[in-house]
Amino acid sequence: MTKATNARLNEKYFKEIRPRMKERFGYKNDLAVPRLEKITLSMGVGKAIENAKRIDAAQRDLGKIAGQKPLATQAKKSIANFKLRGGMKIGCKVTLRGSRMYEFFDRLISLVIPRIRDFRGLSARSFDGRGNYSMGLSEQIVFPEISIDDVEFVQGVNITFTIKNSTDEESLALLDMFGFPFRR
Repeated sequence: MTKATNARLNEKYFKEIRPRMKERFGYKNDLAVPRLEKITLSMGVGKAIENAKRIDAAQRDLGKIAGQKPLATQAKKSIANFKLRGGMKIGCKVTLRGSRMYEFFDRLISLVIPRIRDFRGLSARSFDGRGNYSMGLSEQIVFPEISIDDVEFVQGVNITFTIKNSTDEESLALLDMFGFPFRR
């Protein structure tokens, strides 16, 4: 990776955050410091059972948001009460790594989260016990890449941050140092 393609938050991690984490938690090795491994964006489109166009619209929107082509997810089991058959497309997801991940994270913190209506901070309780953080947005139109005029269906977006070498407390400190707006 060349210097020109390095994302701003990636440089911030290596120059500011990693030394502060080493000092705060007493890590002796740079590789022991928790780091952001990947960000997974997903949309569950349950109403795609009635209207297959919803999956295409969700994939198109998620592709604009992430900057790469999303993968359609399929139902594993058939559930008669929901009129669901195994193998039906019911959602889509994208996994971001490297510079794309840091660029998305930067846009999320600086552009998307401030556009959320009645925002009072994100919950610090959404960790899974292994240091990974998950959050959800109720509409995809808070992303600047999505034009409100082009949106056919308003759809929620789930975002999961996978953090390597971390506990919940260490992940909270790491995301806080990146500037993540947690509720106080």
